[in-house]
Amino acid sequence: MSPKSPPPQKKKYGAGVFGDVYAITMMLPKDLDKMDPPPSPPPFQLRFQLPDLRLAIKDVVRTREVGEFLSGALAGAMTKAVLAPLETIRTRMVVGVGSKNISGSFFEIIEQQGWQGLWAGNAINMIRIIPTQAIELGTFECVKRAMTSAQEKWNQTECPKLQIGPVSLNLSLSWISPVAVGGAAAGIVSTLACHPLEVLKDRLTVSPDIYPSLNIAISKIYKDGGIGAFYAGLSPTLIGMLPYSTCYYFMYETMKKSYCQAKKKKSLNRPEMLLLGALAGFTASTISFPLEVARKRLMVGALQGKCPPHMAAALSEVIREEGLVGLYRGWGASCLKVMPSSGITWMFYEAWKDILLVDKRLL
Repeated sequence: MSPKSPPPQKKKYGAGVFGDVYAITMMLPKDLDKMDPPPSPPPFQLRFQLPDLRLAIKDVVRTREVGEFLSGALAGAMTKAVLAPLETIRTRMVVGVGSKNISGSFFEIIEQQGWQGLWAGNAINMIRIIPTQAIELGTFECVKRAMTSAQEKWNQTECPKLQIGPVSLNLSLSWISPVAVGGAAAGIVSTLACHPLEVLKDRLTVSPDIYPSLNIAISKIYKDGGIGAFYAGLSPTLIGMLPYSTCYYFMYETMKKSYCQAKKKKSLNRPEMLLLGALAGFTASTISFPLEVARKRLMVGALQGKCPPHMAAALSEVIREEGLVGLYRGWGASCLKVMPSSGITWMFYEAWKDILLVDKRLL
């Protein structure tokens, strides 16, 4: 019988309170210390992903209304940048400052203020014309379409009648011109929105010594008359703007329609737009120019120490001092400014509509 093999020895690590501690009870994996620690959770991150607005903006810009507003703003800005010297000369002649003829006023400005004087007030003029032209042309297009649509719906149904005793009246809208209504609305809305800028522009143009910069002009006008001073001459401006704007848009649309019918064409080319726009501006300016003279006198009369109380008084004052000819003082300079301005504005406006309104069905 073979001798018994000795029992396996148990490695003793040491004694403790409860006796010896052996490896068979406290054995740990040998590679435990070599293992990598468990990965820590990633830090908290907050991420925002903005939506792609390019397509949305592109769709909005391509809508008919926004395209018309942008086209009007761009056309007005480009026109005023080119014709600022004529605007300066025209304003000075209308209010009676300096020389009474175009060439004399031109050289007088050059002598007193240098070439930059021809662009006096042009910064505020650019700030003014962008919203003014956008609102005016955009309002005209919207009101004209709305009025045309209302007439079509009105004609499809039986017109209401007004009975006054034996007299029966048909309340029809067919006699109202959508173009004339749109032109009147365009002038009124743009005037109400942008009249303070017109006041600033005239002050900077007529009295650059008193109002050398835009900031000084704003603070001085507000100090002298408060918010109401920025709306000086609003009533005569509305009175003068109403016939001008109505005639201007009516003449352009009427001549455009008649010309296209006579030539048997659907639309005008750029030179034709330039010509018809200039003729429309000439006609409207000639009809409403006396009201323009009275309006300018009221707006800047305080600067000369004499301000008529209302438009009728301003017209009477001009006739008394200068005769009927005085009502058209500066008319030549005005036509030189209005005619190219009107023609260029319509040409640029139609061109920008072609670019911005890609879908031709919207035109």
